[in-house]
Amino acid sequence: MTTLIVVVGIAVYVLLYLTYGKKLERDVVKASDESEAPSKRMFDGVDYVPAKAPVLFGHHFASIAGAAPIVGPVLAMAWGWVPGLLWVWFGNIFIGAVHDYLALMASVRYDGRSVQFVASDVIAKRTGRTFYWLVFFLLILVIGAFGAVLGNMFIGNGSVPSAYLLKLVAALILGVLLYRMKMNFTVATLIGIALLVLAIIGGYMFPVNASYGTWMLVMFFYIIIASAIPVNVLLQPRDYLNSWLLYIGLAIGALAAVFSFTGFTAPAFTSFAPIVSGGKPSPFWPVIPLIIACGSLSGFHALVGSGTSSKQLEKESHGLPIGYGSMLTEGFLSTIVIISVSSFGLSVIQGAGQELTAANWGDTYAAAMNASYGAASTFTNSYAAMVESTWLRFLPTEIVKVIAGMWVASFAMTTLDTTNRLGRYTLSEIFLPLKEKNEGAYNFLTNRWIASTIPAAIGIYLAWSGSFSILWPSFGSANQLIASIALLTGAAWVTKRLKSKANMVLIPAYLLWITVTAAIIWFSTVVLPGTIQANPTTGIVVLIIEIVMLIMNFVFIIDFLKYKNKPLSSEA
Repeated sequence: MTTLIVVVGIAVYVLLYLTYGKKLERDVVKASDESEAPSKRMFDGVDYVPAKAPVLFGHHFASIAGAAPIVGPVLAMAWGWVPGLLWVWFGNIFIGAVHDYLALMASVRYDGRSVQFVASDVIAKRTGRTFYWLVFFLLILVIGAFGAVLGNMFIGNGSVPSAYLLKLVAALILGVLLYRMKMNFTVATLIGIALLVLAIIGGYMFPVNASYGTWMLVMFFYIIIASAIPVNVLLQPRDYLNSWLLYIGLAIGALAAVFSFTGFTAPAFTSFAPIVSGGKPSPFWPVIPLIIACGSLSGFHALVGSGTSSKQLEKESHGLPIGYGSMLTEGFLSTIVIISVSSFGLSVIQGAGQELTAANWGDTYAAAMNASYGAASTFTNSYAAMVESTWLRFLPTEIVKVIAGMWVASFAMTTLDTTNRLGRYTLSEIFLPLKEKNEGAYNFLTNRWIASTIPAAIGIYLAWSGSFSILWPSFGSANQLIASIALLTGAAWVTKRLKSKANMVLIPAYLLWITVTAAIIWFSTVVLPGTIQANPTTGIVVLIIEIVMLIMNFVFIIDFLKYKNKPLSSEA
């Protein structure tokens, strides 16, 4: 079963890229390298910096992936492996990859401005302002959810944070070699890979153990610094190393899945409403997008594509492999996660002393998984067990666990500081009306250090509570809501600016909007009231954010329906 699923997955993604993706590039976006990209035309040495395609792919993928394509599918296993896998594959095909590519290319055509700015132009000014606040709420929830994931992982295995810290040193060295010393790209890459291997070994040999609160403080200061310094100092070289970590991890996982020849011990389907979110029966529709976010589709990807990646894209022809290809790669990553947990998750969780069986899976999986390892570590242990079951067993199991843990941690930490950088951009655009009234206050609030501190402080405050069961679905709700809105914005851009047909964008966008809106209402009325009793502070803050997002969501859809056929007065 493992062999069949991984082979089919690879075939589906390659075929879609070469057909559907190429058609989107050629017939809808009409990508061309004739015009100079914003990264060159608006070069500033901080945010607008052209990057080679492999380097930018590493940054973009690591930023969009984070822990979500790993954690989400693990949580969704409560429904069984078939529903989660179908949501990942169909979400990639019909929504995720199209959404990501359009967001990136629309931003490139708008001089690297955000997808919110595009909404202001192609729909209405009020729409853009609403979108900005929705985005800011999402960014805060991303920091809170991913901070909680990392905090739990770091206290569970001290080798992972140690290896990550060593990798940061390796990234700084690589940055000096590439951008200061102008070393040959291939030679610098080989040195960087060697340093990455040493970081993994060093992390295994010298673990760092600290409390959850200590890691929260470390993350707080780290994401402020990382999001304020120039992208070519840390972001570009670190994420290029992340891409190699991805290639190594995916290669090992794919080979293990192909040669494992193992059947699935997890059930194919449990029930329509097993226990998933907040200890409540959770109906597959509409709850699934709250659980599986980035592995299938993600509004956060639009923020990365139109926030950092569009400012580093060297030329438009790089947009398809980076925007479209990275989403398919992320879907394949989630496929590997589902395969490993479906095959070895049961034995891993039982090995931790939990009474989980295939028969009681639907009602007990979520509690047993959280009580044993948590979602991220359930994957790392299942992944290591899958590798150990094949001829790849010559790789030490503990080293494989560190590699898998680094996989999660590196992407999640990258998402954290990229999110904080996006928060800085968003605040600068939100406060833009203040510039004419009080330029001094505007300059203070949009100072890169001040603007980086604001989202970091709120997000880490939420993460400090450790209320993962509240933070994860709230992040999912904001994330998928942004996806539906960004896709609608992309449809408006395609029809109004590019004069192309947008049915392939509009239909899934409407279906997603209805699904996510229903999911947010369910989460706010069914899950949050109970969790507020256990954790009032975090629960009330999240409930307020959910209610405000719902209101803004309806404002957006009203504006979209009102202005979607209204001609534009100018050309972008």
